[in-house]
Amino acid sequence: MKLIQTVEVRQVVTERSKQTLAASFLQRKQQLERECDQLRFEQKRVEKSGKHPPALVKHYFAKEIDERIEKIKLLEFQLEQLRILPLGSELKERDVEALIEVNVGDRWEEVTKARAIIIEDGVVKEIR
Repeated sequence: MKLIQTVEVRQVVTERSKQTLAASFLQRKQQLERECDQLRFEQKRVEKSGKHPPALVKHYFAKEIDERIEKIKLLEFQLEQLRILPLGSELKERDVEALIEVNVGDRWEEVTKARAIIIEDGVVKEIR
């Protein structure tokens, strides 16, 4: 019989992976900042059109901008944590589903124990 089990994929922190993650965080932060600028522009355009109540427009755009500002703050925190993270640490990247074979006589504890795939610089280093 085959079962589907969740397997954690972890990435070993190396100098190269730190640079890649930092670049990814910075790119996402810049995208969110551009979205905030675009929302401010759209807010002014909608306010000038006069088709919607000003208070409602202001509330809607403020909410959207605040959501992005919170995401920017989270990215800044993650960047700071990345800077202080020692090389060789493991970061959870994602979860994947795996098929595992279960046979009569197998030890249930072994079948159900947590599994992990360790990746270092894009290469599978270990399967636990």
